[in-house]
Amino acid sequence: MKAEILCVGTELLLGDIINTNAQYLAKRLANLGIDVYHQSVVGDNTKRLKEELKESFNRADIVITTGGLGPTPDDLTKETGAEFFNKKMLLDEESLEKLNSYFLKNGKEKLKGNNIKQAYFPEDAVIFANDHGTAPGCGLDVNGKILIILPGPPSEMKFMFENSVVPFLKKYSHSVLESKVLRVTGIGEGVLAEEIKDLIDSNTNPTIATYAKEWEVTLRITAKSDTKEAALKLIKPMKNELYKRFGDNIYGEDDTSIEAVIANLLIKKDLTIATAESCTGGLIASKLINYPGVSSVFIEGAVTYSNAAKMRRLGVKPETLDKFGAVSKETAHEMAEGIAKTSGTNIGLSTTGVAGPGGGTPQKPVGLVYIGLYINGKVIVKKLESSGTRDKIRNRATMYALDLLRRELLKLE
Repeated sequence: MKAEILCVGTELLLGDIINTNAQYLAKRLANLGIDVYHQSVVGDNTKRLKEELKESFNRADIVITTGGLGPTPDDLTKETGAEFFNKKMLLDEESLEKLNSYFLKNGKEKLKGNNIKQAYFPEDAVIFANDHGTAPGCGLDVNGKILIILPGPPSEMKFMFENSVVPFLKKYSHSVLESKVLRVTGIGEGVLAEEIKDLIDSNTNPTIATYAKEWEVTLRITAKSDTKEAALKLIKPMKNELYKRFGDNIYGEDDTSIEAVIANLLIKKDLTIATAESCTGGLIASKLINYPGVSSVFIEGAVTYSNAAKMRRLGVKPETLDKFGAVSKETAHEMAEGIAKTSGTNIGLSTTGVAGPGGGTPQKPVGLVYIGLYINGKVIVKKLESSGTRDKIRNRATMYALDLLRRELLKLE
């Protein structure tokens, strides 16, 4: 079956509220084996909402709306849905009683005025209770066209979807959709897409899609079948082929993070680490401590921003700074070695660079970063050249440094 998501609210159109509901619903519908090809946003206007419903039902079997269920005059989603299907609005006594109890429990007067409209629903609708707010939702099936009406606040919408809508929709879906996400670094989206063009062109189930992020590309393999197990079985050969092609450029799967991968490798290999950061200003250390339990291997992180700090804390030689400068492979080398030796760790990771927006020269432009990595007596220094804002340069250097560490850890026995 095909579904569309229609989010209602002028505040969404004005950009006052970020539309997280559509993202959540799209993912969940995919998991249920229901295809979503369109998403729309419409303001609080009956005429335009009715037009959107007409267009959506021309394309889809299911339309899910969020928002417009409040007590104010411009909250008209239920009323417009009823009008669209030529249904009367009827008072539901059970919903009215729940609303009355809610108001009294919260020290308010008994339900009256516009608030009562939240207890009215299109005739023949299945009512979805709202245990996190005042506005119930509902589902309506008219000649095979299904309208699901949900509240706008994400906490209310998610709870209602999981507890009421999923059971309601399962009778309409006879397949499941499963996905496996592979996270890739060191290859741009364009190159990666070209490398898997044959797989994209020759497969319809499972399918492959690429998604570019700031420093990585994700590969999503999606399969549809009668059961979750059968769908995962379809995914497995494709996943194995991608590992064969891209090897350790794939750093993880699904929701894993690179810091989690690194922390597990450090713990598994019983290696300790310390960091010395200049241009990244503690971002590497911040990433590493995201992982619970990393304290057993992450000893300390030093932000040695000034030359004086590099000399005093890390033992960088004055002559190195005088001859090559703070932003140099030589300084990155001594920073990585210095933090490892002074901290008593197996590994030292360092960064030094020009993050901008000022401070660059023709010889050392903004975006130039050197990353030093000391592992058990061996030092590796990599040069990175980036462009963009200060934050982008610092974040890219952080992730590049972590990926360098990951790759070198994989080489160790």
